Amino acid sequence: FSIINIDKPAGPTSFSISDYVRKLLAPLGVTKTSHFGTLDPMVTGVLPIALNRACKLTGYFLRQDKEYIGIMHTHKDVTKEEIEEIIKKKFLGKIMQKPPVKSRVKRQLREREIKKFEILEQGEEDKRDFLFIAEVQAGTYIRKLIDDLGREIGGAHMLELRRTRACIFPESESITLYELEKAIKENNFNKHLIPGDVINKILPTVQIRKKNLDKILHGQPIYKEDLAKKENLKIGEEIAIFLDKRFIQTARVVNEKNIFARPQFVLN
Repeated sequence: FSIINIDKPAGPTSFSISDYVRKLLAPLGVTKTSHFGTLDPMVTGVLPIALNRACKLTGYFLRQDKEYIGIMHTHKDVTKEEIEEIIKKKFLGKIMQKPPVKSRVKRQLREREIKKFEILEQGEEDKRDFLFIAEVQAGTYIRKLIDDLGREIGGAHMLELRRTRACIFPESESITLYELEKAIKENNFNKHLIPGDVINKILPTVQIRKKNLDKILHGQPIYKEDLAKKENLKIGEEIAIFLDKRFIQTARVVNEKNIFARPQFVLN
């Protein structure tokens, strides 16, 4: 019930990296893996991969923000200041974006939030190259963002892209496939495992009493009497249920008479 933060290389698909990790860890008891957000084959960077039952948590992490750093090449001469002015006017905050032609989702306009989009520097050898950083809502296509920006400045395309953060998983704590293979050979793999309990960093945490734990572990709803203290959460809100430091389940608040929440995933 763990997650491993992989630094994806350029070339393979996210699925193939996830499958490779599964095969590497099969002798250690891993039978299933699931990654937290597809990266195009040539894009590098943070690719968290859930192991075994932690795969049930994938949906919660997928919906979180992501951060990228990349290089944009403009098709005409333009200054850093001109690009920054257009970004400020049209590409910050909530924008409308249509997925690219090659995407697997339906091509319709969707609202996405651009939380940060900054031009860090302009190239010295090629003045049409611009280093940028972007923090975006999950489901935002960076390549399309650059293409749409390019339409405002006479054309632009992305040369390189690297994901530096996916949800709470940063680049600084990721490991390469080579480092993973080495850790397995040296029987030093456990230090790279991130417990699935880390779900409490993205979901509100609710503490319960021990009294009805056995029934709760078998799928019984969380009754208001099971709560360690009174909770004031909105109906429909997703939460993580803990008994002290022990993760019990994820649930959704319902507030139906005596029932506080109904389980979504129970770790039994």
